[in-house]
Amino acid sequence: MNPLRQAFEDDADDYDRWFDDHPHIYSAQLSMLRDAVPTEGLGLEIGVGSGRFAAPLGISLGIDPSHALAAQARARGVETVIGVGEHTPFRGTTCDAILMMTVICFLNDPFPVFQEAYRLLKTNGTLVLGFIERDGEIARKYQNEDIKGRFLRYVTYYSVDEVTAFYRDAGFSEVSISQRARGFAVIVGKKL
Repeated sequence: MNPLRQAFEDDADDYDRWFDDHPHIYSAQLSMLRDAVPTEGLGLEIGVGSGRFAAPLGISLGIDPSHALAAQARARGVETVIGVGEHTPFRGTTCDAILMMTVICFLNDPFPVFQEAYRLLKTNGTLVLGFIERDGEIARKYQNEDIKGRFLRYVTYYSVDEVTAFYRDAGFSEVSISQRARGFAVIVGKKL
């Protein structure tokens, strides 16, 4: 097992507890996502983790490669399957909205996940991406922090322009920055 996946299996409880220990950051990011994530129809979170964001946003379905985190998401009421965002077990054109929350930085190659999200979305479906920006305040602050640092040492950060290009190259339209603060951005795109 690669070191990142091992960290998520071994330290899933610490990863999830970090949000309890930093409620102001969790609340701010959740609020930013709430303004962007559609509330109607079937929602999927790719990289659902512990379900910390999917559950309060009303997203009922998730996929994650970590067994430990998937168990936590299920405990929060999110139907979660084990898998990766590049190759989901779901039929195409079934989702109304897809969320990817701080997932892009953990992917070896993000583009195939954008392509898979496009395949899964219905016409007029929405992909919402929350991510830590390269060289942003959050990236600098938590890179070496005890708990977050265990995971963030494996990441690749992207700029808003790079993420926007992933959207456009995968076929998304109406790509826009929904919100941006302290090096955390929310970008939304539509499948038309």
